[in-house]
Amino acid sequence: MPIESGSCASARQAKQKRKSHSLSIRRTNSSEQERAGLHRDMLEGQDSKLPSSVRNTLLELFGQIEREFENLYIENLELRREIDTLNERLAGEGQTVDGAELSKGQLKTKASHSTSQLSQKLKTTYKASTSKIVSSFKTTTSRAICQLVKEYVGHRDGIWDVSVAKTQPVVLGTASADHTALLWSIETGKCLVKYVGHVGSVNSIKFHPTEQVALTASGDQTAHIWRYIVQLPTPQPNADCNQVSGEDEVEFSDKDEPDGDGDGSSDCPTVRAPLTSLKSHQGVVIAADWLVGGKQAVTASWDRTANLYDVETSELVHSLTGHDQELTHCCTHPTQRLVVTSSRDTTFRLWDFRDPSIHSVNVFQGHTDTVTSAVFTVGDNVVSGSDDRTVKVWDLKNMRSPIATIRTDSAVNRINVCVGQRIIALPHDNRQVRLFDMSGVRLARLPRSNRQGHRRMVCCSAWCEDHPICNLFTCGFDRQAIGWNINIPALLQEK
Repeated sequence: MPIESGSCASARQAKQKRKSHSLSIRRTNSSEQERAGLHRDMLEGQDSKLPSSVRNTLLELFGQIEREFENLYIENLELRREIDTLNERLAGEGQTVDGAELSKGQLKTKASHSTSQLSQKLKTTYKASTSKIVSSFKTTTSRAICQLVKEYVGHRDGIWDVSVAKTQPVVLGTASADHTALLWSIETGKCLVKYVGHVGSVNSIKFHPTEQVALTASGDQTAHIWRYIVQLPTPQPNADCNQVSGEDEVEFSDKDEPDGDGDGSSDCPTVRAPLTSLKSHQGVVIAADWLVGGKQAVTASWDRTANLYDVETSELVHSLTGHDQELTHCCTHPTQRLVVTSSRDTTFRLWDFRDPSIHSVNVFQGHTDTVTSAVFTVGDNVVSGSDDRTVKVWDLKNMRSPIATIRTDSAVNRINVCVGQRIIALPHDNRQVRLFDMSGVRLARLPRSNRQGHRRMVCCSAWCEDHPICNLFTCGFDRQAIGWNINIPALLQEK
């Protein structure tokens, strides 16, 4: 009876292992539908407020996660078998080398060296394949560096936008889907003024650079300019918002959310009519901003256009056309007559009004999904955020490619840049808020636990660099805005 050589036996053994691995994967794939059906049957008998389409989507996503872990487990078993095979081969080869026996010391050294090389290779592969998973479990920056200071509760629906006044007294403004805009005392969290002139969702709020005047954009296809008069209340000692029982993040249910009547906005002064209404759009006005000097305003709409208005006469000066889909945001340069508009068409455009006779436009391409916002920074840089889970830093002198790209694990909403320190605040769909520098280095993640932080999608962020108590504000669809104190010197030192 013929005897198999060592090489033939090894080849046959490897072939059998590959076959068993293939069968394992096939069995795994064949049982996916059975598991999905079982999960659906189990959930059908449970009470749930989720629509069936959402539940099915969640089941599919969890099924994909389960399959990934199964594949990793199978690969791990195969790697362990290969390690055992290599150890056996090393032991077999160590018995004779050129017809001479190796000593135990030589065999031990050779096996140890080969095993260490293999171990290092496995570690490198494992780190590369799991880096994305591990990064999501990193410990948050110390609470001494990023502290929650104040919560602003009073809206009855999600808050789309947050802004800080540029003139004294410095107040916080929020724009909400409940058709109102509220002005707040930053120190006390008390509502100071309530604007109720819109008949649709208020999507944006911006303060005039020199006067106590606000500009709001709405789903009622208009933008309003309205005046406010505020008197700041006497600050009260702040309750300690940072006393939490642990670092673990806890999921929230709807019953944990503020009910909108918490700190109350019903007893604050109400402004019911605007000074001026800008009415040239044929769709939702999603954002608006003041041009430098405050004599003109720009609006961005779902009708795929941005409009430039004269504030005194309310007349349309320019209609900025060119985007292929709905606009999502607009932003003006703090010192020059420049405007950027972002769109669902995956681009953002730079409009130049510095020369009255020439109105040039540059198109920036690089994202693969909706560009949710684009904002100016110091110098000639623009930062853009997108639903494609990236943030890109651009040089206005070079449109071809970004100078830095930040990759995240969730869609990015309306970003804001701390101009003095060049720090970008990234609000995410997954309720996180992360801080990065302009070169793409992650600095911190704002704390979010069972007692603090946003409980739903974070829609917007706004820096207030000069305020002694709160220098960063965020708002979300959990109906609240939050004031944070970021110890920037300590944050940069940690980097």
